[in-house]
Amino acid sequence: MGQSGGAARFAAPVLGMRCLTDLDEEGRYGWRLVASNGRPVAVSAGSYDTHARCRAAFVRLCERHAGIAGGIQHSAEGGGWVWVLWEASGRHLARSARMYERHATCRSSYERFRAMVPELAAVGPELWGET
Repeated sequence: MGQSGGAARFAAPVLGMRCLTDLDEEGRYGWRLVASNGRPVAVSAGSYDTHARCRAAFVRLCERHAGIAGGIQHSAEGGGWVWVLWEASGRHLARSARMYERHATCRSSYERFRAMVPELAAVGPELWGET
């Protein structure tokens, strides 16, 4: 039951992932990607006026991942590192769900997320808890 290429390599981390939508105090939506152990992996960097637009933004991120830039930077709160993905215009699309104390740990999280994103586009309704 082996699979060729890189597809099988990242299938395990994708299993059990959930993409949840959160509603903020202003009535706007944001997505939050949660691992099977319940820990948040990534969050939307912006908010959206409808649930549908929020979900569509996550799907677009997954579909267009190859053309999206990203990197590691100091946290705005100071004292740590965060990773961020942004589109060509500079608008931030996603960020790490937490601040990391060490640059290397943040970089590792960033690289794992980037490797996982193409697989997320193919997961389907179970990513949204619809199965």
